Order: sequence, then structure tokens, then C-alpha cells
Amino acid sequence: MRLGLDADRLLPIEPTVRAVARRLYEAVADAPILSPHGHVDPRLLLDDAPFADPVELLVRHDHYVTRLLHASGVPLERFGAFEDPRETWRLFCEHWHRFAGTASGYWLSTILVELFGIDEHPDAGNADALFTTIIERLAQPEFRPRALFERFGIEVLATTDDPLDELDAHRALAADASFGGRVIPTFRPDGYVDPEAPGFGERIERLGATSFAGYLDALAARRGFFVENGAVSADHGVLEPFAADLDDADAARLFDAARADTIDAAGARAFRGRMLLEMARMSVDDGLVMTVHAGVQRNHHTATFERYGPDTGHDIPVATEWVHNLRPLLQRFGTDPRLHLILFTVDETTYSRELAPLAAFYPSVYLGAPWWYLDAPDAVLRFRAATTETAGLYRGSGFVDDTRAFLSIPARHDMARRLDAAFLARLVGEGRLDEPSALRAARDLVDAIPRTAWRL
Repeated sequence: MRLGLDADRLLPIEPTVRAVARRLYEAVADAPILSPHGHVDPRLLLDDAPFADPVELLVRHDHYVTRLLHASGVPLERFGAFEDPRETWRLFCEHWHRFAGTASGYWLSTILVELFGIDEHPDAGNADALFTTIIERLAQPEFRPRALFERFGIEVLATTDDPLDELDAHRALAADASFGGRVIPTFRPDGYVDPEAPGFGERIERLGATSFAGYLDALAARRGFFVENGAVSADHGVLEPFAADLDDADAARLFDAARADTIDAAGARAFRGRMLLEMARMSVDDGLVMTVHAGVQRNHHTATFERYGPDTGHDIPVATEWVHNLRPLLQRFGTDPRLHLILFTVDETTYSRELAPLAAFYPSVYLGAPWWYLDAPDAVLRFRAATTETAGLYRGSGFVDDTRAFLSIPARHDMARRLDAAFLARLVGEGRLDEPSALRAARDLVDAIPRTAWRL
């Protein structure tokens, strides 16, 4: 069974529309990659060490992969650092057929064919041979992280970082004349603004804050440090995109209760709501783009979380409400040109009902690209269909890969470019858009639109 990639994959089936889509895609296929939201460790590029093995590279750190294998009966301990990687790779190859039709299967096929030159479907019989082939490739200089960064055409790569991170790796990369890339940090304060987050009190103590006013000043100072080191955004991963215009006295009282670990659930929600408002105010002051990734119940299976920790495949989407929850924030800052607020959801029922209308009125609001469970071919096309008629194409963020899997970055961005070409070609074929306008939009979707939204 040969593993191949159709040159026109993801493009429309109808020949006339496919020809338009092919022209649009070819115009952007080799454009530089802007990756303003992701989770690659910057030390990967700082150290520039060879990748260890196929499991470390393609399986162990990709919860898209491990969650489906776990659902198929493979215990999560098989992906631990002390497991024999060849044995783990055999398991992955034995279950390869289970990825048929999934976004991760699409990305993995692209990586295997385009990067490693593999032309056969993985299975139990060829697992060892494929492992050896990939190991041999990884030993070559052109497969080191920095060489791949250049080969992939990455212009900007954003990481996700703790507010108290000293950003040593970022500063070292910026000072390294031999590295021509731009790797920027992202301020991620979730554990510092949610009183119910494990370790909240310890983090506040490390922040050096003993009063609510001092706490706000400390967070603002850390944001300033990130700006000095190249950050363009602050990211907020929340279950609920809830903002509350709570007065200072109540906020201070709740802060003291949170430090003393006596805050109740209602108080914690109100404090989170005030802090989302504060993060918007600080973004107005310091210019960091504010991104909100909402609607995921983290660590759904407690026993798995306690044994294996976070990011192990059991974060599950929930329904999300935006219009009422964000109104206090938008009442204050929604028309302020200094705020860029990018809203990401995994509840696609809100695309046409809530998010597109908000982005179609508020100058500050941008539509986050399909994210996480929705960064898949059919879901991307549903997003375009649900939002474009109301908000157009220019109120978006551009595509984000949101990945720890470094090798999947070009495959994910290429997928998005093909799908946008397919969507625009359909509009051309239906007489709703002429081809020159579609060509400009295709180019702007990979360049001008993300540069504007993210202030790159």
C-alpha cells in the first residue's frame, strides 16, 4: 500500500472551481509562515540538538495522537520517556489505520511523505524499517531544528511562557547572529489570575504581591518585561470568557481571600472576571494583543491528570457564551483602537450567532482561527462559511498552528492555505467574487491579515 499525497488535496472536486483554487493556492504556497500562537519550546532552537527518535518527534508530545491511541486501548504509560521508542513506534504503526480521515492523520501523512520521503503506509510489518529510515534522516545536518526552521520558511514563531520566566532562551536566540529567525515569547498568566488554579498562592508569593494594588503592578511589570523581549501578545486560556466590572474594594477583598485559600467558587469566578477586565486594560496600556482561548474543560479525567499531568489528551470542549459575558469588557474597551482582542472558541455554534457579529461591529475584536478540535479541514470550511458573510475575511487573526509538534507546523499552514483557496474559489465559481479579489484575499490571509491582527 503506497502512501502518497494528491497535488490537489483539499481543493474542490468540480474541475472549473478546482482550477481557480489551484491558481489561488499556488500564489501563496511558498509564502513565509507567520506562527503567532504555538507551544514549541524555544530551547529546541537554542540548543539545535538532533531529534532523538520518531516517537519523541511525532508521537509522545502530540496529544492529538496520544488521545486517539489511548481511546483505542493503548495505555498512556507506553508514551513515557522510559519506554523503548521502537516498541512504542510499533504500536503507533499498528494503529496507523485509526487516523484515517482525522486532521492528525493528514498532517502525519504530509510529514512522512514530504519530509522523510516515506511512500508506504505504516503498519506492524514495516514499523522497524520506517523507524530506521527516520533515525537515519534525523542524523543528517539538514534535519536539525534550525535547518528545518529555515527550510519550513518560518518568519515568526511565538511560544507560550510563564509570567515569571526570565526568557533566557529567547534573549539568547535574539543575540545569536548565526540564527536568523524571530522567536517571540507570549505572556500566559492563567495560573496567576485564577484563584482556583493549583498553586495560585505560591505563584502570587513568587510574584511578590501582598496587596491587590501591588499584585496588579507586579503583573504589569512582568508584561513590560515580555514586551522588552519581543512579545506581541498575552494569551488567556479560560473555561468561560467572563468579564466583571468589580469595584476595587471587592476585588481587594477577594484577592486577600484567594491568598488565604478561603475564597469560594462564586468569589473565584468574580475575581477571574475582574482580572480578565484588568488584562484588557493592561493590553490597552502596553499594546500586547489580547487573545482569549475559551471553552475547554481541562483535565476531564482526574485519575489520568493525577498520574500523567496536564496536556495528556482529555481536555474536552464545552458550550460557551460570549455576548453577555464579554459585554463589560467591550463596554469599556471595545471601541478603543489600542486594543486588539482575538477570540478563539471550540464551540462552533457561536461563530455566526455571536463572534462574527461582535467582530463586525467592535474595532477591537478579531475572529480567532479554528483552534484545537476545529483546526481540521471540514471545520475550517465551516468557520469560513459561518463568519465571512457577516464579518468578512479581514476581521480574522490568520491561521494559528497552536502546536508543540514542530514538524507539523508547515503541514498545518499548508492545509489552511489550501482550504482558504478552496473557499475563495467557490465564491468565484458562484459569481460572488471575482478572481483578482480572491487572489488578493488569499495573499492577505497569510500575510497582511495576521500582521495586522497580531501587530507583527
